[in-house]
Amino acid sequence: MSVFLELALVLAIIVLGAKLSGFLIAKLNQPMVVGEITFGLLLGPTLINLLNWPLFSHHETTAEVVHLLAELGVLFLMFLAGLETDLVAMRKVGIPATSSAVGGVVLPFFGGWLLGTLAGFPQNEAIFVGTILTATSVSISAQTLMELGKLRTKEGTTILGAAVIDDVIGILMLSVVVAVFSNGGEAPSPIWLVAVKMLVFFAIGLGLAPLMRRILAFFADLPVSEPLLAGAIVIALIYGWSAEYLGGVAAITGSYLAGIILSQSVVKHELEEKTQVLVYSLLVPVFFVDIGLRANLREAFSGPYVWLGIGIVLVAIVGKIIGSGTGALITRFSFKESLRVGTGMISRGEVGLIVAGIGIERGVISPEIFSLMVLMVVVTTLVTPMLLRLSFGRESLQNPEDTASQG
Repeated sequence: MSVFLELALVLAIIVLGAKLSGFLIAKLNQPMVVGEITFGLLLGPTLINLLNWPLFSHHETTAEVVHLLAELGVLFLMFLAGLETDLVAMRKVGIPATSSAVGGVVLPFFGGWLLGTLAGFPQNEAIFVGTILTATSVSISAQTLMELGKLRTKEGTTILGAAVIDDVIGILMLSVVVAVFSNGGEAPSPIWLVAVKMLVFFAIGLGLAPLMRRILAFFADLPVSEPLLAGAIVIALIYGWSAEYLGGVAAITGSYLAGIILSQSVVKHELEEKTQVLVYSLLVPVFFVDIGLRANLREAFSGPYVWLGIGIVLVAIVGKIIGSGTGALITRFSFKESLRVGTGMISRGEVGLIVAGIGIERGVISPEIFSLMVLMVVVTTLVTPMLLRLSFGRESLQNPEDTASQG
C-alpha cells in the first residue's frame, strides 16, 4: 500500500476505535478519555503494536503523520480550553480558588521533583516530572459534581475556579521548563532570558487582542463557507507559531492565549460550537490514541519502574489532596470542605497528557517516564470520581435539584 492508503486505514481505525471505546467506557460511568487512551495502549507496543505489522510497510512515515495530526489536536484543544475559560467567573471565585490552585501546584511539583531526584533522574527530568504533576483536569471533577448535585456548592465552585487557575499556572510553568531545558542539546537557557521572552510575547499577544477580535469579525463577514472557523484557525495557528518560534514558549501557550482573547468576542458561543466539531471529530481522538501508541506499559510494569510508578501515583494523589486542601483550609473552609476541594483536584486528565506529550517530544523525559506518566493520568482519572463521591458521602443525595438545574 501507498503511504496515503496506510494513513487512511490507520486514521479510520483510530477514530472508529476511539469513539467506540469512549462510548463503552462512558457506559461504566468513566470519562471517555480513559477509553480513548486505553484503545491507544492496545494498538501500541503495550499490546499489539499495530503500526509494526507487515501490512504497514511505511509505518515510520505513517506514525509521524499521525503524530503531527495529534500535535495539531493538542494545539486546538488548548485553543478550545481558552475559549471556554470564563474570566468573569475566575474573578468571582477569588481567594479560596487561588489559594487552592497555588497549593495544588506547589506541593505536587516539589513532590514530583523530590521523587525524581531520589530516583536518580537528571535535574531537567525531575523538574519536568514535577511539572506534569501540577496539572488538573476540570472536566472530570465538573461532571462528577454535576452528577452529585454539588456543582454550585462552595466546594464545587472553588474546585472549578481552582482547576482553571491551576491550568494557567501549569501552562506558564510548562513554558518556562520547556524553554529552559529544551534547547537542542545546548546549555540550558538562562531563566531571565526565558522570562523576558515570555513577557514580551504576552505583552504583544494581549496588546493585539482588540485587533484579533476585529480580524475575526472581518473573517466572519466574508461571503465564503465557514469564514468564522477559518479566521479562528488562522489566529490560533499564528499565536501558536509565534509563541514557540518568537517567544520561546510552548505553542499550546499561544493557542490557549488566542482562545482567551477570542472568548471575549460576541461570537464566542458560535465559535465554540464550530471549534468543538473540528477538535472532537478527528484531532482529539487522534491525540489521545497517539499518546497510547507512544506509551509502553510493559516498561512501566518491569523491574524498578513498578515501584517508581507507584510512587508517582501516590505523590500525584496525596500531593493534590494535601496541597489544594490546605489552600482551602487557610481560607476558612472546614476540614471536610477542604478535603473535598483537594479530592476534586486529583484528576490530571487531558492536561497531564498534553504536558507529558510535550516532554517526550522535546526529549526532556525518557520513554519509560512518559509511560509512567500515562499510567498516572489514567489512574488519577479513574479514582477521582470515586474519591469525590466518598468525600461527599450521604450529602450527595440531599440536593438533587442542583443536578436537575444543570440539565
